[in-house]
Amino acid sequence: MQLKDYARVLLKRGWIILVLAILTAGSAYVFSKLQTPIFKSTVTLSTVPSRPSDYGQTLAIKNLLRLYVQQMQSPMLTQQVIDQLQLDVTPQKFVSQIYFNADESNLTITLEARHPLPEVAAKMARTLAEVFVAYHNQQNLQIDQRDRVLVNIINATSPDLFSPRTLINTLAGAVLGALLGLVLIFVLEWLESDIIRTTEDLERVIGVTVLAAIPSIAERASTSTPRPRAQKLCPHCGNPI
Repeated sequence: MQLKDYARVLLKRGWIILVLAILTAGSAYVFSKLQTPIFKSTVTLSTVPSRPSDYGQTLAIKNLLRLYVQQMQSPMLTQQVIDQLQLDVTPQKFVSQIYFNADESNLTITLEARHPLPEVAAKMARTLAEVFVAYHNQQNLQIDQRDRVLVNIINATSPDLFSPRTLINTLAGAVLGALLGLVLIFVLEWLESDIIRTTEDLERVIGVTVLAAIPSIAERASTSTPRPRAQKLCPHCGNPI
């Protein structure tokens, strides 16, 4: 197909793209509004070796990051947080609302708490971080000071909306609807590609200009001059009846 053929198709059936884009965008908007808002709050912990110049100790901390995450997920620590915040959840449910990210490049652990109430999300992340720091400091008392790993809270963010992202969902729905409409248009054109309805369709198929066309029987009947109606004559006087 040439560029003008694509333009012809879009002008002919472009309304399909518009309708589907509006429908899918509207559906995405309604779906987003029906969802329960979820808020997130993050806390970042830093792990610092007692001997920063000791490469071996730094390498050991990278391996300890996963252990620290497992300790924060343990029922022993999570139950302390649940009791402090007086949450009506199990440790397993509490852990399912916390997302951890151990970054070996800068020796940090990020906790992200998600909850329908923003203030609860902030308290969950902050309290778990504080409980873990207190537990880790207690463990450090049993280790030689030269081999200790220091854990500190270095950042805590205010609660922010995590989902739904109504604007993003609506735009994504509009784009998806437009793509579906575009596909549907070309499917319809493919199904009708062997149907010739106009001289333009014929010229496009045979590749030459159509100079004339034979009218159909119906067209000839409608455009032909009506024949005069025969008149009856009186057999006695010869005048028309």
